[in-house]
Amino acid sequence: MEIDDLIGPASILPGLKSRSKRQVLQDLSAHAAELIGMPERTLFDILTERERLGTTGVGQGVAIPHGKVPSLDKVFGLFARTNEPIDFESMDDRPVDLYFLLLAPEGAGADHLKALARVSRLFRDKALCEKLRGAEGGDALHALLLRKAAAA
Repeated sequence: MEIDDLIGPASILPGLKSRSKRQVLQDLSAHAAELIGMPERTLFDILTERERLGTTGVGQGVAIPHGKVPSLDKVFGLFARTNEPIDFESMDDRPVDLYFLLLAPEGAGADHLKALARVSRLFRDKALCEKLRGAEGGDALHALLLRKAAAA
């Protein structure tokens, strides 16, 4: 599973104005709902239910909210960056400003895990995270994600 299979230019949100974890999940749900044609509330409920199991804030200012969605036909990704880092109850207690939303079909066990592992490996690269924080605009963010993923 490659990053370019998960995101396109419309799946990049370079300047979320969210100020709380709940608001980030709402904003991500709203944008994803537009792109995949699903109800925003359904996506939000799936993401918040997953967060109740444990934070998806993986550390280094990165979170990977994810969940399985009934009637979704393929794994979907969305990258977002908040203007200011926010408390996401991360494993390392650092605030988060980089988010990669991952949604998978309900029966996509292996594909979901492969995509999650791929995104997780990508965001372990501290240099990439710093470039993503400094990039201007969605096109630059998209290019950085694809370039790094292709090199990995």
